[in-house]
Amino acid sequence: MARSFNQVVLMGNLTRDPDLRTTPSGQSVCNFSLALNRSYKGQDGEWKEMTDFIDIVAWGPLGERVAQYLTKGRPALVSGRLQSRSWEQDGQKRNKVEVVAQDVTFLGSPSGSAASSLATDEPTAAASDDKKAVPKKKKDDKNPPAVGTKDEEDVVIEDIGDEPINLDDIPF
Repeated sequence: MARSFNQVVLMGNLTRDPDLRTTPSGQSVCNFSLALNRSYKGQDGEWKEMTDFIDIVAWGPLGERVAQYLTKGRPALVSGRLQSRSWEQDGQKRNKVEVVAQDVTFLGSPSGSAASSLATDEPTAAASDDKKAVPKKKKDDKNPPAVGTKDEEDVVIEDIGDEPINLDDIPF
């Protein structure tokens, strides 16, 4: 039996452009924040809107790709783990809980179409473009990789028939 489990999945819009920095040891770190909107019915029976703001940290190549491809207002899906930090500032002890990203999926595109890219902290995956090429399925492939697997550089979508699926043709 597991002693603890720390995993979070969030989907929201960036509240500001990502901030990419480098630590003194040369490690890249990117900070950004997501706005998460939710609706609920209040005690008076009226629907209310709330927005939560969550700080995200992405390290290494993942952080570099986030800084390169995401901007303020862009939607993103982040999976990672919660981490708390403590420090002292101006004589006061401060605490913060943030998400350390392990995977970031870019939703939408700068032009607003439905294309998406996948970025992960795995060194084998590369987000090279917001519109990923969809390779044609080979006839001899018995077990093609699933969507979003980290075995190939491109996001693979199994096609139906002879033509690959074009992400721009998906209506949502």
